[in-house]
Amino acid sequence: MVETRTRVAVLGASGFIGTAVSRALARRPIRLRLVSRRPPPVPYDPVADVEIRSADLTRPGALAAAVSDADVVIHLAAHSWRAADEATVGERVNVGLVRDLVSVCRAGRGNPFVVFAGTGLNGDDHIDRVPSGPRSAYCTQKLTAERTLELATRDGVLRAVTLRLPPVFGYEPGTRPNIVETMARKALDGDDLTLWNDGTVRRDLVHVDDVTAAFMDTLDHLDALTGTYWPVGTGRGAPLGKVFAEIAQVVADLTDQPAVAVTCVPPPANSLSTDRLDVDIDPARFHAVTGWRPRLSLRDGVISTVAALTGELVETAGAR
Repeated sequence: MVETRTRVAVLGASGFIGTAVSRALARRPIRLRLVSRRPPPVPYDPVADVEIRSADLTRPGALAAAVSDADVVIHLAAHSWRAADEATVGERVNVGLVRDLVSVCRAGRGNPFVVFAGTGLNGDDHIDRVPSGPRSAYCTQKLTAERTLELATRDGVLRAVTLRLPPVFGYEPGTRPNIVETMARKALDGDDLTLWNDGTVRRDLVHVDDVTAAFMDTLDHLDALTGTYWPVGTGRGAPLGKVFAEIAQVVADLTDQPAVAVTCVPPPANSLSTDRLDVDIDPARFHAVTGWRPRLSLRDGVISTVAALTGELVETAGAR
């Protein structure tokens, strides 16, 4: 359990999940170090003692400085999943930073807890086995990083926990848009929503607020969770055709406009094998230890996302 005055370093603090996790951590009486390539937003009225660091963690010595004296490292830095087929950049960020972290700890600079954001696309197979089904370069890189952390834990170098996350949705200003936000913006503009394949592929979508709660619960159960991976999801993936239709209807309800159409199109040439993979992530093991369960339904999460976007558009229009 994270105690008062614990030093927590968040790597990738300006990203979509990083922004939300950092905001939640700022409400705790800890020493909080937020690290990212671009300056992360400063949490409003923090209880924590907050330190902001802008750093390119791929540069020599940058990661060692970022985790110096940290009791807990929350590793959220990642290279975009679709761009991860750029082998050099993806490998350096998604795998190289984990190897750097292990090297820093092996050199005797502490024995921190490490909470790593893995991917639910790697399935629920035991970590020593290769998951069945197709995997992208991103999935392979995340699995390699996950295994690297598990081996380092066995060697007593650090104490790692991996949360295998599903696609996360919601809204955080200034961060890379997720699929729900992207489609909601299109619907708000009156554009039809285009869907690859036939819309039957299932995705286990979890709102960013619920994922943030999962990270907070992890920090409160570190000793019990250390050493392996933990699937975090709703356990009930929704067909993407239904998800897109839900987005279109919510936008229509909130704007009093007709719902835009949802149309199916062939996938583009750069589509990945995992785009056709059903994802249903069973959080039972994680729930048994932490008590965590998702609180927001898909519809409530979509309503929250669209409402936030609508508010942003109104504010932007008023400022002109």
